[in-house]
Formats: sequence, structure tokens, C-alpha cells
Amino acid sequence: MTETYIDPSPANFQAFKDLPRDEPIHMLNLLQYREQAAYSAGHENSAKGWSGRRAYEEYGKTSGPIFRRVGGSIVWRGAFQTVVTGPEAMQWHDGFVAQYPNAGAFFEMIKDPDYQRAVANRTAALADSRLVRFSPGDAGEGF
Repeated sequence: MTETYIDPSPANFQAFKDLPRDEPIHMLNLLQYREQAAYSAGHENSAKGWSGRRAYEEYGKTSGPIFRRVGGSIVWRGAFQTVVTGPEAMQWHDGFVAQYPNAGAFFEMIKDPDYQRAVANRTAALADSRLVRFSPGDAGEGF
């Protein structure tokens, strides 16, 4: 069975926390949606019959105001087409790069009680994901 990733492992999250918190960051998000959202029993959205994509849209709707309040913005968004270099089985539905003024803003967001409630939609939506931190660089010319 292929491993899937929805939430960070303790080791990966600690590595993230150990990096500087006072500089801008970019977070690459790769998303693979479930065909049917998988909410826990009793969740307010569990009986709505939403697709994974629809549940992720709800996550964006409910977490977006918090994301923007901490200074976050989307600097790139795209829809998956094909893998050129990498495993053929690596299939994503969507990808985007979120920019934060600093890692502290990211921590502020994930500690917000409203954001923590919104995460249930993300968890229900995703079959697999990747979240990778980058330090923004100069786009410049060439590679």
C-alpha cells in the first residue's frame, strides 16, 4: 500500500518549528481529493454527501478569512495535468503556493480556534497531500 499524508508527522512538524520564524515563507500544497468526503460521524457536514473537492472548498471558505488576517496570500495556483519527472502514480488534483509574511503567521493561523474547526473539512476532503516549506527566492531569469 502507498503511504498517504494528510497531517504532518511529529518529526516533520518539529523540523518546521525549528526553522526561523521571522522570515517570509512559501508553502507548496499538493492536493488529491477523495471521491467522497469522509467526515467523522456526527460532524455537521457528514450527511451532506459532499465530494472531497467540495469539502476542500468549504475548508477554503471557512479558513480563508483567518489565512488573510495573518497576512497569507496565494502566489500561484494550478490544476494538475501530468507528471514529467517522477513516479507515474503521483497524481494530484490541484496545487498552490501560499505565502506567509513569516512562519509566526502560519503558527498564529493553525492555533486559531476557528481554523482548528475548519481543518475537519480539509481532513475529510483529502486522500493525500503534501505541504512543503520553501524560503522565497528571486524569480530572476533562467534556473
